[in-house]
Amino acid sequence: MLFSTKAEYGVRLMVELGRQPGSAPISLNTVAEAERLPLSYLEHLVAKLRKADLVTSTRGAHGGYRLAKPAELITMDAVVEALEGQIAPMECFHETPEGKVLCSHEFDGDRACSTKLLWTRVQGGVTKALAGTTLAELVEFSAPGGRTEAAIVNAA
Repeated sequence: MLFSTKAEYGVRLMVELGRQPGSAPISLNTVAEAERLPLSYLEHLVAKLRKADLVTSTRGAHGGYRLAKPAELITMDAVVEALEGQIAPMECFHETPEGKVLCSHEFDGDRACSTKLLWTRVQGGVTKALAGTTLAELVEFSAPGGRTEAAIVNAA
């Protein structure tokens, strides 16, 4: 499963916001320079993150963006879904509001979709990994002297 640059750049944006001390807003231009990302693309992504109530904005000379809640309470599934939409390993998958996974091939003929079990497990694994990772963990990991590669392997 490949995520687009929306997820990659959006998570990097969130980590940069999470690195900021206190609650002072940071400009997108500062984030773009720090992460070497295109400002116009970040403007598009931050709008999606605002709509999902993950960031807030302040206007004015000292305005910018900040996290809408503590980094410990922001999980990566919320961030990725805000940016990419529903997490699905195959285009035929659709999750219902109740959390049930439907497959558009489910009723092809007289038997169930032969691959639904596999793709449901893949989706569950990806979703579990994203939901089990907080923004605070990414901020800590990215800090100088943060977690080591061994800690990543042991956490998985």
